Amino acid sequence: MSARGWLEIAAVLGVVAALARPLGLYLAWVFSGQPPQGRARFGVRGMAALERGIYRLLGVSPESADDNMTARQYSTAFLVCHAVGFGFLYLLLRGQAFLPGNSSHFAGLSPDLAMNVATSFVTNTNWQSYAGESTLGYLAQMAGLGVQNFLSAAAGLAVLAAVVRGFANKSLADRLGNFWVDATRAVLYILLPLSFVGALGLASQGVVQTFAPSLTVQTLEGGEQTLARGPVASQVAIKQLGTNGGGFFNANSAHPFENPTPLSNFLELISILLLPVALCVAFGRWVGDGRQGAALLATMALLFLPWIGVVFHAESQANPTFAALGIDSAASATQEGGNLEGKEQRLGVPASALWATATTAASNGSVNAMHGSMQPRSVFATLWLMLLGEVAFGGVGSGLYGMLLFVVLAVFTAGLMVGRAPEYLGKKIEP
Repeated sequence: MSARGWLEIAAVLGVVAALARPLGLYLAWVFSGQPPQGRARFGVRGMAALERGIYRLLGVSPESADDNMTARQYSTAFLVCHAVGFGFLYLLLRGQAFLPGNSSHFAGLSPDLAMNVATSFVTNTNWQSYAGESTLGYLAQMAGLGVQNFLSAAAGLAVLAAVVRGFANKSLADRLGNFWVDATRAVLYILLPLSFVGALGLASQGVVQTFAPSLTVQTLEGGEQTLARGPVASQVAIKQLGTNGGGFFNANSAHPFENPTPLSNFLELISILLLPVALCVAFGRWVGDGRQGAALLATMALLFLPWIGVVFHAESQANPTFAALGIDSAASATQEGGNLEGKEQRLGVPASALWATATTAASNGSVNAMHGSMQPRSVFATLWLMLLGEVAFGGVGSGLYGMLLFVVLAVFTAGLMVGRAPEYLGKKIEP
């Protein structure tokens, strides 16, 4: 394990830690109305008119007591949103052959594949059984998958806001807010601005962003190769920020058009972890006790950080199967050394190790290396993080409310052990 590799990992984690507090305070303002600190006010006013227009379209009012939902109403709105999103995406995928934005003239998806894709992206699963560059046109990628990348992440944030209000409310009879308001604010004030900045950063590194069709080029051997292109940078930005993970290309973030340089890899890694970490800070502000957020953040860090070392150490070692074949895996002037099978040489072992750990801990699902080519200890680490329920740090919103379930169980069990009524944040844990 090289010192340079540890510096790469420390740089990503350091930037995430530095951004977590200001972003966390801003998140708390978005959902609770508390004034943001410092420069967090920047850009907020520009979205206000658009926000009001969306509310008029939806027929809701943030200030109206009638639009302050109960748990049943909030859950119903959540399900209605996803049912409509599923139907729209399914029809779009089935009918893409007859729609514009399909310069490669791809056929519509079969019923079973369209249902698979729609279910996957509406639920923020983003599991793909197809190659995006040879299956979906630009309209399907943007208006279909891209929109669901925003909505599924916004829904996670909205549900978290409702759960936290349930803890923070003084009375169990208090309402939980309005799902449509929470989802709208999540998109307008959080996901869109951060994705816009992220897309610009990725495009500056060479991530493709164009509506031009695929390009046929001559190879060095004199043959022909078709290079798929498209509006990639904008989709990759929300794919990582919203802990979605579905790739524009089949090779996902190992593809040079999705992740061409070490700096683009750096930016995408920050995007994967940024919101889940910042939400811990926001939780402390929401409930009026920063120590609660710090405790959750520390717990997640203890569950996450050691596995980075496990994976980095394992992948820095030569693959014993290759060693038995006499293949040189030692570090030299021409190679980094270690288990290089399934890894992109422009990214290397440290970036691949951190990515594998972060993406499985954050319920993201994107890859910049082939996880099936990793050492057994690395596979164990990634499986362990997934089997924990992906709560360290977890998906946007879902990681924190998943961890809160563990908190409630721990408090309840500890209360039984010491013979006291279990409480958390001033509320008794009872039926």
